[in-house]
Amino acid sequence: MPQKQRLTRQQMANRLAQEFQDGWLVNLGIGIPTLCSNYKQADKQIIYHSENGVIGYGSICPRGQEDHHLVNAGGQYVSLVEGASIIHHADSFAIIRSGMLDLTVMGAYEVAENGDFANWKTQGRRGGGIGGAMDLAVGAKRVFIAMQHTLRDGTPRVLERCTLPVTARGVVKLLATDLGLFEVSEAGLLMREIAPGYTPEEVQAVTAARLTVADDLKEMTV
Repeated sequence: MPQKQRLTRQQMANRLAQEFQDGWLVNLGIGIPTLCSNYKQADKQIIYHSENGVIGYGSICPRGQEDHHLVNAGGQYVSLVEGASIIHHADSFAIIRSGMLDLTVMGAYEVAENGDFANWKTQGRRGGGIGGAMDLAVGAKRVFIAMQHTLRDGTPRVLERCTLPVTARGVVKLLATDLGLFEVSEAGLLMREIAPGYTPEEVQAVTAARLTVADDLKEMTV
């Protein structure tokens, strides 16, 4: 029987990065999404955008090779690629709000089967800061989400409806978790790919949304 193997954070990022198209301007949010820039795409030119004003950066720098003046939105040291620009924070948000972004990849606490997502406030937390998430959610042409499928205690994070304060409604197009790749459609969540060794029934058991399974469902390889 195949060994069950949940995807790592980098593997989730890699899988979403495979969906990026040549010439796209892509914003990468804090957390797992920042790892997308580590995925090498020799046949595509992807321009990575960061909220803090770095446009056109590459992979996260190994220890000892950092430029301490150059970080992504998550505060990780990154490298620049040819043609990169450093712009004012306000100009970076002007790009977001003008609709120039082809895609934003964000993390989330919860994603609902109708494409709603919540990523700025947890249960019982007083206050909270939504940051640029709301601008990105409505300003980008597409929204992808990368997150763990469950909490540490096994509680589902993929839901029929979000229970936390929603960041934006109906905007998520694609969701990558450590258990699969899911497409948001009018019929709900379509599972296109599945983590090695798992069955659709096992994924459904830790999902609080109804899943449909693609006819050509395949194992995730990244």
